[in-house]
Amino acid sequence: MSVNVTVSERAARRIGDILQAEPAGSMLRVSVEGGGCSGFQYKFGVEQAKAADDIVIEREKAVVLIDPVSIGYLAGSEIDFVDDLIGAAFKIHNPKATASCGCGTSFAL
Repeated sequence: MSVNVTVSERAARRIGDILQAEPAGSMLRVSVEGGGCSGFQYKFGVEQAKAADDIVIEREKAVVLIDPVSIGYLAGSEIDFVDDLIGAAFKIHNPKATASCGCGTSFAL
């Protein structure tokens, strides 16, 4: 399966920093769930194990896991990390999203 989700350099650095503070072998899971103010929401979490059908994206010290259902919603997306006056957060630039909320964690298709 061709993985067309990318991780920006800024996101890779931040994910690497987070994973270094976790037990060895930790990975960041990015998933899409129903809910949020726009219909779907992004979820981030640290995990120790990957499922057999997970998509694995590696860049520098960052290891990102995405389950097969979520990859359908994330196709063509870029995982980025922004640090601005509003705060620091992961942002997903998703070309499939037709609307998103102000916080950037939920979206509609």
